[in-house]
Amino acid sequence: MSDEEWERFLRESVKGVDGAPVEPSARAREVERRLRESSGQPAGWRTYSPARPRRRKGWYAAGLVAGVVLLAVGLFPQQVVGWFGGDDGGRDGASSAAESRGPREAPGAEPALRPTLAEPFRGSPAAGWADGAAGITVPPARATGWMGTAQVERALRQSRDFLVAAGLDPRVLRGERPTTAIALLNPHQNDVQEYLHSALSAAAPAPATDPLLLFSRFRPEQARLVGDVVKTRGRLTYQEGKRGAVEVTADVTFVYPVTAPGDSGQDAEVVRTIVRRKVVMSWDDPAKVSTEPGTMSLVSYALDMTNGGCSAPTGYFVPPFGAAGKQPTDRAHRVDPYDRSKPIDTDNGTAARSADCATAIRS
Repeated sequence: MSDEEWERFLRESVKGVDGAPVEPSARAREVERRLRESSGQPAGWRTYSPARPRRRKGWYAAGLVAGVVLLAVGLFPQQVVGWFGGDDGGRDGASSAAESRGPREAPGAEPALRPTLAEPFRGSPAAGWADGAAGITVPPARATGWMGTAQVERALRQSRDFLVAAGLDPRVLRGERPTTAIALLNPHQNDVQEYLHSALSAAAPAPATDPLLLFSRFRPEQARLVGDVVKTRGRLTYQEGKRGAVEVTADVTFVYPVTAPGDSGQDAEVVRTIVRRKVVMSWDDPAKVSTEPGTMSLVSYALDMTNGGCSAPTGYFVPPFGAAGKQPTDRAHRVDPYDRSKPIDTDNGTAARSADCATAIRS
């Protein structure tokens, strides 16, 4: 090798030549090894690759629909119930949604099943209704008239307490004096106090002073309640009344399954006495009306009943055991006692006991 060639070799060894092979670094050799061992691309440095979601056919659409339905139930419960078969929903035992507004139609037809001691509400829309006070819907309170929100809330609670004491108290149902309910009535309302005296002391009350207009009562020697459950359905509403009072309206249907005393066999007859009451209560401003704290005045009260008796008033319900076909009935006047979409029929209550009873299409 000449001196010129040797000198060029040394110079190229220091500077490098384009295209000449380069010895890889230790990191480069490690990366190359990983590439050979892996069939896929290596993950980038400091990068995050989310796990690929598993595909479940239909779950995305179903989840969206379920979310929309849940939202609708929360915002419009009564309307959603109507999508699935009317306001009262269930069939013989299926629970119905609470009545938050006036129903638009009667509940659907039920299977024609005879009530029994074990299942006294079988074959009736009441089978899906709530028990006792739970079936009386109380609306949210807001400041109204002379009352603030907390006072309205208390008035609504006490209004429901009155209905419970008058229509669900076991002692009252057995014919005892409705002491708890009376304690919630304004003692300075003279006409109501006179009604109470006449209704609860007379052996044979007149239609206008029949205690059944406000209180549910059975003679123990004539009828006994089957079990300890009374089914109810209804609601309270309220508005500002006269002189700034808070006027609460209750529209509630009670279903009482009863049987004759001593009738306890498998073939025992069970009759459902169905009572719908509309009571308007006024929680008055004590600065404007003579009243007592925690009491209210009655504005009006009306009754509509089925299987409670068609003869002159006695002050007690008289279920027609073994005589359903013998009682005089008005065949031209047919009613559905479970239809809460219509106004209460005051002509079929105790005020019209002298006339024939209407014909109930079901009980």
